[in-house]
Amino acid sequence: MHISNAADLDSLHAELHRYAGRWPNEATTAMQFAALLDDAADPFVRGRLAGHFTASAWLVSRCGQRVLMTHHRKLQRWLQLGGHADGDRDLAQVALREAQEESGLPGLTVEPGFFDLDRHWIPERGDVPGHWHYDARYVVRAGDDERYTVSDESLALAWVDIDTLLDDPASDESLRRMALKWRAGCPR
Repeated sequence: MHISNAADLDSLHAELHRYAGRWPNEATTAMQFAALLDDAADPFVRGRLAGHFTASAWLVSRCGQRVLMTHHRKLQRWLQLGGHADGDRDLAQVALREAQEESGLPGLTVEPGFFDLDRHWIPERGDVPGHWHYDARYVVRAGDDERYTVSDESLALAWVDIDTLLDDPASDESLRRMALKWRAGCPR
């Protein structure tokens, strides 16, 4: 979606409103995203250091029981695939593109609508000051071929059983939240 007029902005606001209705305990996060969307400075470029949009993929296996995780090179943590919008206002397509680039998997498809929203702090790194990422997360489904290729952005990739991820107390809080959502509402 190219956000260039009031109707496009209204559409994205409506999606945020639907998300807040579906996940009332996350309504504050949805309101923070809406406020960023209304900011005069372009929130889709990483140069907006007060905070900017990113997009991630909850990349599930064809059977829906595993998720592809990256051991992120810069952050040194196991996370979902994703990255900066870099001016692209179609966050679902950003999530899909990042999943394709970071996994090398063919035949990926992205589902419409937000699966999860997460606002998290990125610490200072080199000459880039600390800033907020407003991460829109989408379900991306793998096709028949689940053989991935590790990109330069990752130390490793791994298919992880979603129940194992949920039951691991060392898992990132937002990963556990997505695993809970998946377990509660998605077919197996």
